Amino acid sequence: MARTWRELFVAGDDRAELAEPEPEEQRRGFFARLRDNMAKSRQALGAELQASVFQTLDDDAWERLEETLIYADVGAPTTAAIVQRLETEAGSGGLAGGEALTGRLCELLADAARGGDDTIDLRARPAVVLVTGVNGTGKTTTIGKIAWHLRNELGLSVVLGAADTFRAAAVEQLAAWGERAGAEVVRAAEGADPGAVAYDAVEVARSRTRDVAIIDTAGRLHTQEHLMEELAKVRRVIDRQLPGAPHETLLTIDATTGQNGLRQALLFKQAVDVTGIVLTKLDGTAKGGIALAIAQELGVPVKLIGIGEGLEDLRPFDPDDFARALLGVSGG
Repeated sequence: MARTWRELFVAGDDRAELAEPEPEEQRRGFFARLRDNMAKSRQALGAELQASVFQTLDDDAWERLEETLIYADVGAPTTAAIVQRLETEAGSGGLAGGEALTGRLCELLADAARGGDDTIDLRARPAVVLVTGVNGTGKTTTIGKIAWHLRNELGLSVVLGAADTFRAAAVEQLAAWGERAGAEVVRAAEGADPGAVAYDAVEVARSRTRDVAIIDTAGRLHTQEHLMEELAKVRRVIDRQLPGAPHETLLTIDATTGQNGLRQALLFKQAVDVTGIVLTKLDGTAKGGIALAIAQELGVPVKLIGIGEGLEDLRPFDPDDFARALLGVSGG
């Protein structure tokens, strides 16, 4: 069943371990929402599979499976590897019947969605998390929701750094989330140097012995080289002040952008050494397979997913649940 926040975060002390575990009913409820909210991806993929692909295992069937997976933005290299594996196993007699084939495909999709260390390391004090992404991907909202969960579910103290100094609305939005999450917000005047704000936020976290500092950054297109260099500068400022920081760099990607999200991830990874992906807006796309393409082709794990606007709709990414929701297979 769905991963919990305690399983996602490595906190380094007893507080997270002592937090109340999520009730099983709540975890099952999230899977139900995930399945419902991924309806577009499931209809594009699962329905096609159930309707035709595994009825007769000939060359046309495997070709249709490839087309279906690519349409869901699983990516050509990942699709080719999965289909070849499935075809080989079916040809050897190891799989018989559509249900067995669907179950095995579910396992292969889940394996493909795993991309390295999918935890978020918060053992440093303070632990610094840098969050970046293209405008409109839900970056600031994601930060606010993470802060809420850290404070209210894990009992960790949080400082938010409003280093998106180019958009006044972003600062106000982060401040509203800070109030809701019980987190301090460090901000500066509009147009101030983002690196200076990040520096101040880390300093506040250090001097006041807070557990986590989360730094918001200005949304930028991955093609804007000068802004990408500015982002790299923010990262260097943080590292100079607190060697080894940021300890996590999360990139928010709008799932509706499909393969363009893969290109975004590549360029952001080059600029700031992205350690994890937050895949948002999965409820609005038929291209949910992009999670697999990112994990396989970039080796960057998806750590969080967003399937709606609600606080409960940002969750730790569970590859097994994701694959089951994508294919319409019942939760385990």
